[in-house]
Amino acid sequence: MQSPTTSGKFAQDAAVGPQGDLIISSILRGGVLLSVVVILVGIAGVYISLPRAALPATFPDTLPAVLSGSLQGNPLAIVMLGLLILLATPLARVTVSIAAFAIERDRLYIIITSIVLTILLFGIFGVGAWLGQPEPIIQHATPSFAFLLIASAAAGFIGALVGLGGVPILTLMFHTGFPIAIGASIVSIIATSSGAAAAYVRDGLTNLRLGMFLEIATTLGAICGTLLSTVLGSGVLSIVFGLVLLGSVIPLVMRLGEELPTGVVNHKWAERLRLSASYPDRRTRQLVPYNVAHVAGGFGMMCGAGMVSGLLGAGSGVFKVLAMDTAMRLPMKVSTSTSNFMIGVTAAASAGIFFQRGDIDPTIAAPVALGVLLGAMIGAKVLVRMPNAWVRKLFIPVIVLVAVSMLAHGAARV
Repeated sequence: MQSPTTSGKFAQDAAVGPQGDLIISSILRGGVLLSVVVILVGIAGVYISLPRAALPATFPDTLPAVLSGSLQGNPLAIVMLGLLILLATPLARVTVSIAAFAIERDRLYIIITSIVLTILLFGIFGVGAWLGQPEPIIQHATPSFAFLLIASAAAGFIGALVGLGGVPILTLMFHTGFPIAIGASIVSIIATSSGAAAAYVRDGLTNLRLGMFLEIATTLGAICGTLLSTVLGSGVLSIVFGLVLLGSVIPLVMRLGEELPTGVVNHKWAERLRLSASYPDRRTRQLVPYNVAHVAGGFGMMCGAGMVSGLLGAGSGVFKVLAMDTAMRLPMKVSTSTSNFMIGVTAAASAGIFFQRGDIDPTIAAPVALGVLLGAMIGAKVLVRMPNAWVRKLFIPVIVLVAVSMLAHGAARV
């Protein structure tokens, strides 16, 4: 790998191009802002027109019901509309990315991004319509709005730093029903991705070409995982993935103080796909170039990461970061920021199923979304000034936490 070089003008070395970066970042920011405004309008309506004890037991869980309810001023329908805008943001980002690559006249990545969009649409409107049948409503505990907001903000902050879709706070800290927890988890994943990725793309940390290429693997894996979830129990799978995560801590500990990977040689696919790039390090005021190794192995690991997302309703960001850091040997900050960019698309591939099943409860998902968005935006500002070694030191205990939670989830269901 080349050594860092000082840039005469400290500007971002964008993987797509400055204009393309600006378009993608603007779409992410616009989707987040619009969803927040609509959610807040709905929440205000809920607390003005309905006392907490009078909240209805059901909520709109189909698109026609959400749209008609919003037009009639139903506050829960308005909240759900805001959540749907948030869930649709990754889809809009992929669509606009095609235009961004077209502006750069990059035919290869127009094709790659179109493949991702096709897979995503198939997952949402094909598999989602097939498997997303409403399930019986099960009463569940509803944590307080303020507590959910604060806990979700902490989860979003950590998730933005280490490339995860938040921390599984609903299942670890509350007694929320598992399907509802999964629905809120999907919302938190997309919120973290959209909130943090807008800043990371703007600041030049995200490798957009690599993210788009690997999203082929993660979206295919997510759809396969969703299909497998209908015939396989999640208990044994959770234990297996939890053990894999614990084992992955060993190589991370061995490189605990590593600031930048050394001796990395570009894989032949990285040359053909133009994956090597550089990022501006605000801490050192340098432009840091990097190569990409073992692309085939990383692509395979991303298929597994997507499968975890579809099987367990998780963003699988931890697996994505491991693939890029351990197999592909990217700088840690590039791994976490690119993971944040990808996790929302992976989650969107199966989000339609959870919405149509009625697993996205607006009374829980709304404060989770707002809290995670706030925390993710703060975390994104912190990451750009952190050393890579500090990010790795933070990532290790989070891996252990996620692994233990997966083992506990698996043990409870075996």
